[in-house]
Amino acid sequence: MTTVKATDDRPTPQPRTRSRGQVPPLPQLGAYLLIGLGAVLTVAPFYFMFVFATHTRTDIFQLPPPTWFGGNLGENYTHLMERMPFWRNLWNSLYLAVLTTAATLFFCTLAGYAFAMYTFKGREVLFGLVLATLLIPSTLNIVPFALIMQALGWIDQPRALWVPGMASAFGIFLMRQYIGSSIPRELVEAARIDGATEFGIFRRIIVPLTGPAMATLGLVTFVQSWNSFLGPLIIFRSGETYTAPLALRTLQSVANTDWGALMCGVALTVVPLLILFALASRQLIEGLTAGATKG
Repeated sequence: MTTVKATDDRPTPQPRTRSRGQVPPLPQLGAYLLIGLGAVLTVAPFYFMFVFATHTRTDIFQLPPPTWFGGNLGENYTHLMERMPFWRNLWNSLYLAVLTTAATLFFCTLAGYAFAMYTFKGREVLFGLVLATLLIPSTLNIVPFALIMQALGWIDQPRALWVPGMASAFGIFLMRQYIGSSIPRELVEAARIDGATEFGIFRRIIVPLTGPAMATLGLVTFVQSWNSFLGPLIIFRSGETYTAPLALRTLQSVANTDWGALMCGVALTVVPLLILFALASRQLIEGLTAGATKG
C-alpha cells in the first residue's frame, strides 16, 4: 500500500512591493522632503545671483525683491567693464588655478605613491608631520608668508601663490590613502621585475590607475585656487594682476556699491565652476567613495 504525503498547495508569499502611484511611507516621505528642502536652499543663492545680475541696484533692494530676470544685464555688464579690466582679472584667476592644480596633482600623487609603496626609515613620522600641518590655522601664516615673498622679490608675481601651493597635506593624504587601498603592491613589484624604472612605474601604472582620486583632488584644488582671496590680497598690488574675487571686491564701498554690476561679475565668475562641476561630478563622486568600496 502506497502512502501519499499531503502537499501544501498554498502559494509562497511574495515580498510586498510598492505599486506605482502609491504614497511612500512617512519616514521615506520625510527624507524626500528634507532632501528637496536642502536642494532648494542650495540652489536659491545661485538663482537670485543670476536674477540680480539683470536688475539695477534700485530693483534689487525693493521689497519684495525681484524673483525673475530683468532687462538690465547689458547695462550692468557695461558698468562692470568700465570699473575694472574684468576679463584680464578672470584670466589671472584661470592662469593661477591651472598652474596650482597641475603642480598639486603631480607632486601630491608622487608623494602619495612614495608613502604608500615605499618602506623607509621614518616614513610614519614624516607622514605624521605632513598631517600635523593641517592643524595649523592658515591665518597664522599670513605674516611669515608675506615677509618671505617680499624677501624673494615675488610681490605682485603669480608664482608667489602657485609655487608654495605645489603640494598640500590634504592632497598627499588623499593620494596616499587611495594608492595604498586600490593598487596592489604585487603589480608594482611585477613591473620592477620586468625592468621598469621607478618613474616609469609611476607614469605608466600609478597615474592611470589613480584617475578618480586625481580628478577629485584636481577639482578641489582648482576651486580653492579660483576662489582664493586672502593670498592674492597679500601678494597683488595692481589692478592688472588682481584675480577675479579680489577685483570684484573693489566694486564694494560703504556708500556707493553698484550691486547690479557686482552680481553680473560674480555670475560670470561662477559660470566656469558650474561647468566644471557638471563635467567632473562623476569623477568627483568616484574619488570620494573609492576608499569605502576598495579594500
